[in-house]
Amino acid sequence: MEAIDVIRSRTVVMPDANVDTDQIIPARFLTTTSRDGLGQHLFADHRFDPDGGLRSDFVLNRPEAEGCQVLIAGDNFGCGSSREHAPWALLDFGVRVVISTAIADIFRSNALRNGLLAIVVEADAHRRLLEAPGADISVDLRAGTVSMPGGGATRFEIEGFARHCLLEGIDPLGYLLSKDAEIRAYEGSHPWTR
Repeated sequence: MEAIDVIRSRTVVMPDANVDTDQIIPARFLTTTSRDGLGQHLFADHRFDPDGGLRSDFVLNRPEAEGCQVLIAGDNFGCGSSREHAPWALLDFGVRVVISTAIADIFRSNALRNGLLAIVVEADAHRRLLEAPGADISVDLRAGTVSMPGGGATRFEIEGFARHCLLEGIDPLGYLLSKDAEIRAYEGSHPWTR
């Protein structure tokens, strides 16, 4: 997992509300446990026509979206069924941050555990971001701020353990493994654990 501290990127805007996980990565692509290659199926039913050609009118297919690491999403992003494949597909496509006014709890939890920074901002800040597609912004995880188009910044909250893991570039299992020596020392000093 790649550590996150400050992400500087142009934004890509998808204002639709209630984008569910089946839209993010359709169920027919969930037959793998590998993260590799899932980005090619991201928003497959929106990005491709029935013959497999790219739809030029879909925002992620436009040239100006290339290289954007910050997705400004509509309200209630990631609703629907739980699937780690959704954040995996976004990450594999190159998205490192999703910003919305509301992100479904299960999606947000899966995202944070897998290295995708999913953050919620106030409606006013969100509106400003939606109105400025392609804006150059900075997302500072350590400070908990997003720089705003035209100046200023807005704050966001993130749970402390998730922040720690993202800053260190580790998932929850990686965190536990980093404590191996301390766990062994504790177990060794307590005879009832032997």
